[in-house]
Amino acid sequence: MECANQTISVTEFILLGLSAHPRLEKTFFVLILLMYLVILLGNGVLILVTLSVSRLHTPMYFFLGNLSFLDICYTTSSVPLILDSFLTPRKTIPFSACAVQMFLSFAMGATECVLLGMMAFDRYVAICNPLRYPVVMSKTVYVPMAVSSWAAGSAASTVQTSLAMKLPFCGNNIINHFTCEILAVLKLACADISINVISMGVTNVIFLGVPVLFIFVSYIFILSTILRIPSAEGRKKAFSTCSAHLTVVVVFYGTILFMYGKPKSKDPLGADKQDVSDKLTSLFYGVVTPMLNPIIYSLRNKDVKAAVRNLVSQKLQL
Repeated sequence: MECANQTISVTEFILLGLSAHPRLEKTFFVLILLMYLVILLGNGVLILVTLSVSRLHTPMYFFLGNLSFLDICYTTSSVPLILDSFLTPRKTIPFSACAVQMFLSFAMGATECVLLGMMAFDRYVAICNPLRYPVVMSKTVYVPMAVSSWAAGSAASTVQTSLAMKLPFCGNNIINHFTCEILAVLKLACADISINVISMGVTNVIFLGVPVLFIFVSYIFILSTILRIPSAEGRKKAFSTCSAHLTVVVVFYGTILFMYGKPKSKDPLGADKQDVSDKLTSLFYGVVTPMLNPIIYSLRNKDVKAAVRNLVSQKLQL
């Protein structure tokens, strides 16, 4: 009964962030703000280009437009909250706002995992079955593929957020993170979280393991097909159509592996330093990958590069 009474009184959470390092907060405020503006500009330009240039109205660029919009949504769900926490002494967030932020971040992350898998399938068909590409990847196919990515991510996030926010929180409302990260919130619960842990494990297998395996197998077939192309120019042209996507996949999953795969320090002093390191790694993961995506596609894709150049020149002439 005491726990139930305390649960009712928990109406907000305190985000610890970098409270113990006030000097770092000002520095990271400027840095994260600049990176966020680059994200909005870069991904916004990519969306505008894929919508306005008719020759980019293909499945690959449709998925790219979705990826750019997703990156804007993902960062917008957390970065403004982080920037605000760097400037305010008391870093609180209402219970309901925490649930919304948790849902949006989880949904965008899960959707991106599925979307990258869909983009790998698109590259597989384009390179391994080019003659059937217009039929296999018709508009009636690639639009539902993108919609299903968003639906799957949202459904998974709904389940995980609902399970997390239904838990009782008995007094301790300090989240050792910049945002309402679901694992950090689960640590505050005063009830058995085994169902949450099992559910998260199943979700990770579905949204991380399955897409990674699918992408890996797709690129085995892609590389096998490319190596059978007789001319060096043909191999180079074929690989250039998927190199940007492959680079984005390596950056996205490589960062996740770095975040969750490194060993934990057992030394108390080392653990404190690692705690700060882990939070900063998570922070940069949330902004670096969305910032790099448009840069990668602009540098490694001739069509996008030419379309961006033409768009900029048209705006300058006006």
